[in-house]
Amino acid sequence: MSQKILLDKINIPGIKTYEVYRQNGGYASVEKALKTLTPDEVTEEVKKSGLRGRGGAGFPAGMKWSFIDKKSGKPRHLVCNADESEPGTFKDRYLMEYIPHLLIEGMITSSYALGANLSYIYIRGEYMWVFKILERAIAEAKAAGWLGKNILGSGYDLELHVHCGAGAYICGEETALIESLEGKRGNPRIKPPFPAVSGLWANPTVVNNVETIATVPWIVNNSGDDYAKIGVGRSTGTKLISASGNIKNPGVYEIELGLSVDEFMNSDEYLGGMSSSRPLKAFVPGGSSVPILPAELIFKTANGEDRLMTYESLSDGGFATGSMLGSGGFIVYDDTACIVRNTWNFARFYHHESCGQCTPCREGTGWLEKILWRIENGQGREEDIELLWSIQSKIEGNTICPLGDAASWPVAAAIRHFRDEFEYHVRFPEKIKNRDHFVAEPFSQVKHLVGGKVIV
Repeated sequence: MSQKILLDKINIPGIKTYEVYRQNGGYASVEKALKTLTPDEVTEEVKKSGLRGRGGAGFPAGMKWSFIDKKSGKPRHLVCNADESEPGTFKDRYLMEYIPHLLIEGMITSSYALGANLSYIYIRGEYMWVFKILERAIAEAKAAGWLGKNILGSGYDLELHVHCGAGAYICGEETALIESLEGKRGNPRIKPPFPAVSGLWANPTVVNNVETIATVPWIVNNSGDDYAKIGVGRSTGTKLISASGNIKNPGVYEIELGLSVDEFMNSDEYLGGMSSSRPLKAFVPGGSSVPILPAELIFKTANGEDRLMTYESLSDGGFATGSMLGSGGFIVYDDTACIVRNTWNFARFYHHESCGQCTPCREGTGWLEKILWRIENGQGREEDIELLWSIQSKIEGNTICPLGDAASWPVAAAIRHFRDEFEYHVRFPEKIKNRDHFVAEPFSQVKHLVGGKVIV
């Protein structure tokens, strides 16, 4: 069994409440930090840990903290990004719903390290019941003296609030989140200046993901060095994975980084293998925005090495033969899945969620959706595949925020690895008009019609 840092206490009856959480060691990191450590020493422990941002980008958390402007004299803020909207990702919801005080504790300890006296949790609008859970947990923590003025007699003050979004995926981008928190339309800002210099109300601000902040108490209670001993290389510690799709055991799992994809997929401790006798066709390792990979590149890299659940191994080979760990949204597809339909579904989402600020994204995501719909519904043309490739290449890297990239990468990967399936849709429209066209007749049995090898 792998070590549990975030989920080790989640099944304790009543752990949602302050009393039970406190009885089981809760808020110990706040006591330790405020009584025995300076803010810089807390930051140094997080740096030593090698903890990387768990929202998708994987940027070292301690380094991000060290960038915050301390010289201007302006108030500083910590904002928790709980706007979990990436399709296939639901780990943050699980943490907030079942052990909310872990996040509150992490917010207090992290805010102390940053010198922040006013901090926020920005939560996804659709998570209203979780919003109420967090509100209750904050009230309990404040009543017990962990928030407010002069916490534990240390002279440190902190007010913490939960702010509810309005259902916009774009507000998961940190500067759009800040704009929304300020009461404006959630449009990403041009950087620089970065939030660490000019963020919320033009004050120095750090934005971190729920999982990232919830990991800080363990690091402070133990040490950054102890955390760094878990995992492999630069992928230290544990990671929450949201697993879904055609698997026996979907759910949220905490794994030690460095676990092989094969063991995670097939062992009874984790996903338990495929949900039926249908073979594995593809998987998305990090949420809808990362490249999809075919079966032959899932358990082994292109170089024949074991594929590991790490930032480095999953990206091995670049986008030609690799993908990304991203937010940990692990989606598994068997051979009944239609890659064209799946790609269209993702494109439809990104078109709907584009803020419209950048022309390539505003126009391009709509074009991607329309062309993919046309192909999936038997109206595709031979030139549509190249047109899709051209459009996605003109969106990628040409927008203020990464939403354009998130819309482009799934399309590029689907064409790169499953081009013959797109060709099949174009050349045999009568065979794909039923949305479940690959259930009775998987593509592996008909791919010879477009020059592929039949797989029985």
